[in-house]
Amino acid sequence: MMATLKPKHRPFCFSVKGHVKMLRLDIINSVIAAIFMIIISVLALLPETTTFIVLGGVFGLLAAVCCIADGVLIYRKLLFNPSGPYQKHSIHDKI
Repeated sequence: MMATLKPKHRPFCFSVKGHVKMLRLDIINSVIAAIFMIIISVLALLPETTTFIVLGGVFGLLAAVCCIADGVLIYRKLLFNPSGPYQKHSIHDKI
């Protein structure tokens, strides 16, 4: 009599679906952080214009641009390679 093998249970965070969902949350987090930084930077630039306030506003806007770029790069990764390095192809299939 052959024993049937049960598939191993993998925690959600180690599965491919878990990584995709975490990356989607990272996109949402990047967008929310960018919106927050834009609002704070614009509000910092409005009342007074001393050198340090202008520098803070400019660096805040730069941080918002970096958050937007992070979200775009993660979106492109999900769009073009959703399963990441966990594809089940052996190296011999490429030859």
